[in-house]
Amino acid sequence: MPIRRSRRVTTVALAVAVPIAALLFAGCASGSAAEKHDADATTTGAASGFPLTIDNCGTEVTFESAPERVVTIKSSTLELMLALGVGDRVIGSAFSDGPVPDEFAEAASDLEVLSDKVPSQEVTLAAEPDLVFAGWESNLTAEGAGDRDTLDKLGVASYVAPAACKGEGYMPNPLTFDEVFREFEEAGAIFGVPDAATELVASQRAALDAIEPSDDGLTALWYSSGDDTPFVGAGIGAPQMIMEAAGLENIAADVDDTWTSMGWEAIVAANPDVIVLVDAAWNTAEHKIEQLESNSATSALPAVQQQRYVVVDFPATEAGVRNVDAVASIVEQLGGLGS
Repeated sequence: MPIRRSRRVTTVALAVAVPIAALLFAGCASGSAAEKHDADATTTGAASGFPLTIDNCGTEVTFESAPERVVTIKSSTLELMLALGVGDRVIGSAFSDGPVPDEFAEAASDLEVLSDKVPSQEVTLAAEPDLVFAGWESNLTAEGAGDRDTLDKLGVASYVAPAACKGEGYMPNPLTFDEVFREFEEAGAIFGVPDAATELVASQRAALDAIEPSDDGLTALWYSSGDDTPFVGAGIGAPQMIMEAAGLENIAADVDDTWTSMGWEAIVAANPDVIVLVDAAWNTAEHKIEQLESNSATSALPAVQQQRYVVVDFPATEAGVRNVDAVASIVEQLGGLGS
């Protein structure tokens, strides 16, 4: 197996152990042949980047070599692997939020879908993975793909997209594009493709730098889901990061969370200039428009009456390779709204 079992740690520093001598566990054998073997092993490890130890959401995971059999949960994890060129290592995907972008369609065409939702531990283990790459911490529970300790005891490593960590000292506060790009590089190290990660980050940074955000001083509501009580983008997660990069002022920016519930009364009082609609198969942008236009309070909002809507696909709303494109799309849509 390419992965040493993990153990819980109590440190709060989010650290990646690079291939330095402290992490190259050379043996204590004596004799010139043994010493040469150890020296060769150390040199090989340093050259390959392994072993690699990562403190992931409070769980220490050591990779002896790059994972070869990976189960992905959520679109963000699958699409990152495809963007890094290691989609051939995905033996099963689950809980995808929609089709992959066109650029990845061919690479993803033959991937086995294990479940439309979070796969059970039984289904996950039946795929015989050496790594479960989860988009949310909540994917890794006894009721889901298996809790991290149990998977570890069965010889299966687990890794959660760091932006989804919730523990104190681990949850990005706020999430930034620098952190998203750092996570791409961390994944590149895990899968042994650091050059691909460097190229991905460079490409995405260039695309982000080329975007000219709106300078109209517009306020915005990020409407994710919910009818009776809407669930909206708050002040420290991907919605805030994307809106800020697009030049929008989030009306829920003062809420210290990634997403939050916000009553219709508060939304009406804030009177956003623009409403960002998250389009998901289970809660479409069209449904949200119907909700806004049928609600007696929100139907009077100028943004609703003037249909000042911009739409973002759900998979782009979580930290991942679609975030930069989401910014560009919002800016383009804002330009089409007029003054």
